[in-house]
Amino acid sequence: MTQHWSGRARVVVLTTDEVGPPSNLAALEDLADVVVTDARGLSDALPGAHVLLMWDFFSTALADAWDSVAGLQWVHVAAAGVDTLLFDGLRESEVVVSNARGVFDRPIAEFVAAAVLAHDKQLHESKRLQRAQVWQHRELTRTEGSRALVVGAGGIGRACAQMLGAVGMEVTVAARTAREDSELGRVVATDDLLNHLRQVDHVVLAAPLTEQTRGLIGAQQLAAMKPTAHLVNVGRGPLVDEAALVDALRDGRIAAATLDVFENEPLPEDHPFWTMEHVHVSAHMCGDVVGWRDGLAQQFEDNLRRWLRGESPHSVVDKTLGFAATTPAGQAAS
Repeated sequence: MTQHWSGRARVVVLTTDEVGPPSNLAALEDLADVVVTDARGLSDALPGAHVLLMWDFFSTALADAWDSVAGLQWVHVAAAGVDTLLFDGLRESEVVVSNARGVFDRPIAEFVAAAVLAHDKQLHESKRLQRAQVWQHRELTRTEGSRALVVGAGGIGRACAQMLGAVGMEVTVAARTAREDSELGRVVATDDLLNHLRQVDHVVLAAPLTEQTRGLIGAQQLAAMKPTAHLVNVGRGPLVDEAALVDALRDGRIAAATLDVFENEPLPEDHPFWTMEHVHVSAHMCGDVVGWRDGLAQQFEDNLRRWLRGESPHSVVDKTLGFAATTPAGQAAS
């Protein structure tokens, strides 16, 4: 990867007043000429910029400012998902896009394991009974030996599969293509989801949002699941048809859902999920452990140093597919 400019590289950091700049801004300024802006100032900041850091990672401002781009070579998104960033002009351009692959893998996997264990051990029910001052003995579900289907074979999906396997679960991973994987074993195709949904106790959605995965879990898929099944979504809200999920939960066709992501965020005040007893809502925070922004800042600084040396940044996104491929050593991505 060869950069073409005269003088120092120019880096634009897109952020908000609420979030502020990265904690390592001074280090970035030692490496390049840095301009910090918000969405309103992006069009004025972009001319002459070589690198754009999407510190405001859900912003769609680049699409609106695309006519101001001249000389931009690389966009880094401080998030695992790039669905809010990609648009036709960017896809068709030669601009390299990278994401924050790796930063969130383990924290999200820990959240998923906690969600599974909380469901099996009825922790939410115990808290409800405690508040009502009710002593009610129940029998719990053994997690060891139960079955999980993890949809998504990227870094987050892999970490989830490994974490659930560590507590003794039988884990199947689904991805775009069926294959043998050196880390995961047999990976099944998402086109064959219906056959596998019938067999599992927990369904974990950790896939990126693309045109192929939008609405991946709808009425047909929910109908195929066990009435005792538990759905966990840590990917993106639109992976699930929320209206169909509400119906399935109300009718008792599945048992529960743990949801960290939603079609509309923040979750609207009048949404049925808020008051459904067997839905557990969190505010798109499953990977946001203490120090997460510092980790994102350091990842971009390391990538910027690579880029300034003429090397490709880590975690380059395939703009056609909409995600950065994760490839085990010695194995081709698919």
